[in-house]
Amino acid sequence: MLQVYFKATSPNFDQLFCLQEKLGDICISLRYVPTAGKLTVNIMEAKNLKKMDVGGLSDPYVKIVLQQNGKRIKKKKTTVKKNTLNPYFNESFSFEVPFEQIQKVQVVITVYDYDKLGSNDPIGKTFMGYGATGVGLRHWSDMLANPRRPVAQWHTLMPEEEVDAALKAKPR
Repeated sequence: MLQVYFKATSPNFDQLFCLQEKLGDICISLRYVPTAGKLTVNIMEAKNLKKMDVGGLSDPYVKIVLQQNGKRIKKKKTTVKKNTLNPYFNESFSFEVPFEQIQKVQVVITVYDYDKLGSNDPIGKTFMGYGATGVGLRHWSDMLANPRRPVAQWHTLMPEEEVDAALKAKPR
């Protein structure tokens, strides 16, 4: 007999996500050069994004936020890709992060559906770095273990509220 237990206080978002609707996946490459204190985030592509527009497609773009202690240090965004659920971006963004700060920052990735009228709707979100678990933690660790080399990884997009709650939670 197989029994599965979920800890109520700190759910494993990767497992919990199986119970929800799929929002899509995003492929991100991270590269850190310790001597230069330079973090490069390459938004490569996304796939199977949730349909957000009436026509059954979306106009996705990605917002990248570098933050520390819940405070935004820098934000950048990709171009909008029209009418697609599988956008190809291949856009790189560099951030200055001194070596002594790299263990304390978070890179928060949010995929939005661009709307000409009204506000842009978030499709899904993920984060890497301080306080991350699962794929987000593994990707960050792989980047730090391979300085100066780009490390690519697919991330499953999560609902914005869940990622925001995880970002506010204090890591153990």
